Amino acid sequence: MRVTNGPAGEGIRVGRRVFIALAAAGALGVTVGASAQRGLANALGSGLGGLLPGGDRFRLYSISGQYPVISDSRYRLAVTGLVDRPTTFTLADLEALPSTSLVRAFQCVTGWRVPDVHWEGVRLSQLLDVVGVRGEARALTFESYDGVDTESLTLDQARRPDVIVAYRMLGARVTTEHGGPVRLYVAPMYGYKSLKWLSAIRVVRDVQPGFWERNGYPVNGWLDGSTGATDAASPA
Repeated sequence: MRVTNGPAGEGIRVGRRVFIALAAAGALGVTVGASAQRGLANALGSGLGGLLPGGDRFRLYSISGQYPVISDSRYRLAVTGLVDRPTTFTLADLEALPSTSLVRAFQCVTGWRVPDVHWEGVRLSQLLDVVGVRGEARALTFESYDGVDTESLTLDQARRPDVIVAYRMLGARVTTEHGGPVRLYVAPMYGYKSLKWLSAIRVVRDVQPGFWERNGYPVNGWLDGSTGATDAASPA
């Protein structure tokens, strides 16, 4: 790993029509079924078929309409901001750190769910310990190699043991379509918080809403339905 600095990226807005359509799609998946969902996806275009709900399998999608391809050898993750040692990690650096395995469901806010997914990677808290977080830090921002998606967590959320920087899932390397070679996995929150093609983490003073939050999703999208800084399972 090497010490460096990296700029933060900016996302872009999507239309309100997209979010109305996704809300309708969630209900549609329950009441009408897959064939109607496919019809709605075809009518909407923009790759939204990958967002529609269904049974026990992933729906693949990309905000930008493309899947960025990053080879294992070219992959870099910059961790900067309010840290003592700004650091850029290679994939080999991440794999050399103590690994964590989880078997958890992946739940999309639009309704579909994949149970018992095996995830492996390094706890985000371990990366924060490596770089050294300064006392005034309260949150993190995350950037994607797609150049569009961004996300955020509070520092307390980021330090949970079920929040990892994942390089394996489903018993193999994280594929390009699933956000590889490295993605964020936030187990207790809806899937939009688990940013794909993770390129940068910046430690900051305050929460900065990510791409989906700037377009109507809760900043804190817990699987138990709560939207506060903590969920019901968090320690008091």
